[in-house]
Amino acid sequence: MNYIWLFLIITSFIFAFINGRMEDVVNAMLKSSQNAVMVAFSLIGIMAFWLGIVRIAKISGLINLFSGVISPLLRLIFKDVKKDSDAFSNIALNFSANALGLANAATPFGIKAMEDLQKENKGDKKTATNAMCTLLAMNTAGFQLVPASVLAILTAAGANNPAQIILPTLIVTSLTFICAIIISKVLEKVF
Repeated sequence: MNYIWLFLIITSFIFAFINGRMEDVVNAMLKSSQNAVMVAFSLIGIMAFWLGIVRIAKISGLINLFSGVISPLLRLIFKDVKKDSDAFSNIALNFSANALGLANAATPFGIKAMEDLQKENKGDKKTATNAMCTLLAMNTAGFQLVPASVLAILTAAGANNPAQIILPTLIVTSLTFICAIIISKVLEKVF
């Protein structure tokens, strides 16, 4: 990937030089760098707010309540994981945080769930279990009820109505989530 970026940068400089537009390229580079820093600083506040909300939800038991509500659904998906397993509770917490659009908060739960699933792996420790593959597929699909990170980026970039992406995001992430689970379960039987 680094080679691709390097190729694009060098090519843009060559064509800018040939066309006598080097000044435009340098100005665009500086303006883009400035915009990147502004968006990053805007995201700090928004992400701090959402992570604070997650912390409050976790302390108040709201995430555990949401996890309890979705546990029957997850039980159908992860039939081979013990109900009282730490892996199952971390899977539920990971899914809950992802559903609330808080991928940054979901990552530690996902990593912990994978570690717990690896401890329960009775087969070859170098081969992922079906539950591990399904969890990875679920995380890659990224189901979100509230796309908080995307809303934060759009707000930081100055979008007029960032909330208009909520319904399309819900539709797309629902479809990808369902497809990821179906494909995972089909491949589970094949391999």
